[in-house]
Amino acid sequence: MKRGLSLTLDYIKKADMFLLALCLICSIYGMILIWSSTQHFSTGAAPFLRVQIGAMVLGLLCFVLFSLIDLDMIARQWKILLVFNIGILVILAFAGTGIAGGARIWLRFFGIGIQPSEIVKITFIIMMAYHIQYLKEYKSLSPFYLIQLVIHFSYLAILLPDLGNSLIFIFVFFAMLFLGGVKLRWFALGAILLVLIFIIAWNMDILMEHHTQRFLAPFNPTIDPNNLRWNFQAHRSMIAIGSGQITGQGLGQGTQTQTGGVPEQQTDFLFSAAGEELGLIGAVLVIVLMILVIIRCFYVAYKSRDTLSALTCVGIGSFVMFQTLVNIGMTMKLAPVIGIAPPFFAYGGSSLVTTFVAMGIVCGVKMRTVSPWKRPL
Repeated sequence: MKRGLSLTLDYIKKADMFLLALCLICSIYGMILIWSSTQHFSTGAAPFLRVQIGAMVLGLLCFVLFSLIDLDMIARQWKILLVFNIGILVILAFAGTGIAGGARIWLRFFGIGIQPSEIVKITFIIMMAYHIQYLKEYKSLSPFYLIQLVIHFSYLAILLPDLGNSLIFIFVFFAMLFLGGVKLRWFALGAILLVLIFIIAWNMDILMEHHTQRFLAPFNPTIDPNNLRWNFQAHRSMIAIGSGQITGQGLGQGTQTQTGGVPEQQTDFLFSAAGEELGLIGAVLVIVLMILVIIRCFYVAYKSRDTLSALTCVGIGSFVMFQTLVNIGMTMKLAPVIGIAPPFFAYGGSSLVTTFVAMGIVCGVKMRTVSPWKRPL
């Protein structure tokens, strides 16, 4: 009993309790918004809250577990991670279930849905960090690195109809390469290739209509002048956010939120519920909390002991930052609606658990970092 208490107190002393507190605050705040935005559903809010509470409890356990596992030990098993990703890719290709647009993004077991792309974000980041470290130390690429890239970009081909998740992988890939010290000329070459691929895909109609129109609609009013198709969600979201003004209409009282005026408000458009019912104050609170999480990830990266740890934290901070920026942009008609949900806040067990796992890894890096001034982070 005393030993267990001693170990608990020792963990609390060493762990990044500030980061853990931020994760819990974001999750609980998100559940409050999910409760409000799903009350009008025929099932009520209870099924959504059960999933979210269960995911938060499991996520908390995973946070602790992954903070105790040395990142080096995980990274050294990157071949196992690669085999795992290949297995997920094959299963998803043949047994995955889809959403609108044909993306195969879900695996369902006994009525429980799992989104593999959330898990693969973490394994992708760890393997990227490992190989960039290898490149920096040995001045050459591991022969397996190209295999890894082929596998993950094959994964993107399956995910392609789900454009949001595909862009997250691409953003994290370039962010980690940039901060890993890859020379700018390679980025220039990569940018040229991406532009050429995009032009070819556009002209050959490889991109689906809902991709091209969703990208263009926010910036070209003539595509959807009445906001009834491509801009419908963003338009209703802006109405909801604008009607909240400074203090909001009151939790559970939002005109749009309580009538289902904004589709998918419990997931991709949850930010509009915060803006409508809690006003500018509630919306800014979401932004501030996410900024603190992102800054913490990058700060731990800055103070970390080695390239692997730093790049892993950078990758995690990058995917949280990208999802946050694009999601808020979607709800305010500043970015195309591409199916990206806010981390921690939106409904979704897979997303919440894996985000806690990611933060646990960041916490583990912090616990193993010795500051030059021997002060805690």
